[in-house]
Amino acid sequence: RQGEVAYQPCGYVCTPTNVLKLDVPVVVGERINPTGNKRMKEALLKENMDEIVAIALEQVEAGAQMLDVNVGLAGIDEVKMMVKVVKALQEVIDVPLQIDSTNPEVIEAALRIYHGVAMVNSVNGEQKALHAILPIVKKYGACVIGLTLDESGIQDGCQERVEIAHRIIDTAKQYGIEKHRVFIDALTLTVSTQQSAC
Repeated sequence: RQGEVAYQPCGYVCTPTNVLKLDVPVVVGERINPTGNKRMKEALLKENMDEIVAIALEQVEAGAQMLDVNVGLAGIDEVKMMVKVVKALQEVIDVPLQIDSTNPEVIEAALRIYHGVAMVNSVNGEQKALHAILPIVKKYGACVIGLTLDESGIQDGCQERVEIAHRIIDTAKQYGIEKHRVFIDALTLTVSTQQSAC
């Protein structure tokens, strides 16, 4: 009818007490990650959940609306640690989590115990990755980030990246994952290092 606004589906992530609509840019805290982070490495190796929660709280207090959780570190059981960290975080914070791993077992273990709708970071255009990650995303009702790279790596051209994005979205649709639950990362490099990136 005239004057009515058409319904536009929107992706979202949530906890039991906090819904974050993903129709505008959001701030994602990425310090729960051992890569280049001595404090986080030590906390993971010592299984120091208090320190990991402290890192999470610092990010939330600084304005993070969602927290990326990556526990990939040599010498630890990533599945067991991811479950432990997700449980610890959910007891204290109410911002949604972004489960960050390349291992489908780690992603599924985290989503199984997550209270709400999480973001999965990530899937890419490789056939193997698409068919390993997307069924898990569908099973647990998560959202997912799609990286515009495939078996050939990161493509130089815009059109090639757009094609990979379409491949991710089309494959997600085959698994029953709506387009508004897939968020494409164009993997744009900085102009200072690659002038053609802009």
